[in-house]
Amino acid sequence: MAGRRAAAAPTLAAGILTGTVALYMALVAFGNITDFGTNQAFVQHVLAMDTTFKDPDLMWRAITSRPLQDAAYIAIIVWETAAAAVLVVATVLWAMRREQARRLSTLGLLMVLLLFGAGFLAIGGEWFAMWQSEDWNGLDAATRNVLLAGLALLFVQSSSPGGGRKATGT
Repeated sequence: MAGRRAAAAPTLAAGILTGTVALYMALVAFGNITDFGTNQAFVQHVLAMDTTFKDPDLMWRAITSRPLQDAAYIAIIVWETAAAAVLVVATVLWAMRREQARRLSTLGLLMVLLLFGAGFLAIGGEWFAMWQSEDWNGLDAATRNVLLAGLALLFVQSSSPGGGRKATGT
């Protein structure tokens, strides 16, 4: 009995962590939709590179077109919403102890990792030199999101939605 509970612990952790990231992403997407202007300004400043050191060797990378900035922001919101939806469904599947939970959690968590790791840390942080801005620097928040999603992904990959039974086909 104790061995069975110990085997179920990673599965419980995977479900809870998936649900936590799902809730977080849903709230982020909701906030960006209902308070569109706040983070729109963030994206505009990062892409325009107007609060960086303005090194001429880097400024050619700046995107100052408002339509392109808005398109990038809308794409971010769509990606956040899709990741949240995938993770909500995955959380329900963990609760139902379905084998598809791991596969869907992996997809949703990889979406989060791509958004915050590739999108914010690599592209925003390095390509658009966001690290140089005192006012519009989202690297700390992006790092927290990468760590949370990465931790959740580790538990997901070490868990079986069946609560200790060996998962097949996932």
